[in-house]
Amino acid sequence: MTPTDQNKPPHDPATRFTATPDPSRSSPEHDSEEADDRHLSTAEMMVGSAMMFIGFIDVLISISSGSEMAGVFPMLIYFAGMAIWAHASIRNLSVRYTVMTAAIALGLAFFHYGEVLFWHKQVIFWATVALVVFFMFKPAKTE
Repeated sequence: MTPTDQNKPPHDPATRFTATPDPSRSSPEHDSEEADDRHLSTAEMMVGSAMMFIGFIDVLISISSGSEMAGVFPMLIYFAGMAIWAHASIRNLSVRYTVMTAAIALGLAFFHYGEVLFWHKQVIFWATVALVVFFMFKPAKTE
């Protein structure tokens, strides 16, 4: 604002577009941190989705052909991908950390158990289908 405009209120339509921005509301350091977080979150979503897809493909082929899986390694990849994806995608902290804890616990349980039975593959298959359907029909949130 210019010195002659000081007697006009700040909500005056004539001066609302000429007002100087408040420097306390935004700083270059804060903006760069948000951009870095957004880029890291995008990378986490991509890596987590890719790991889930790689693990899921082995489950899908094993179910459809009736063959055995190559150990528990695809399950470890699947659940590690789910934990990474949940860290990047889920905004509600309690839901985020619940999903991450469950994914890590299930991955470790498969690792400890040492084999994947047919019903394990069925549960993972249908849970993944439900997850995909849920996010397919969930409207995008604009920020």
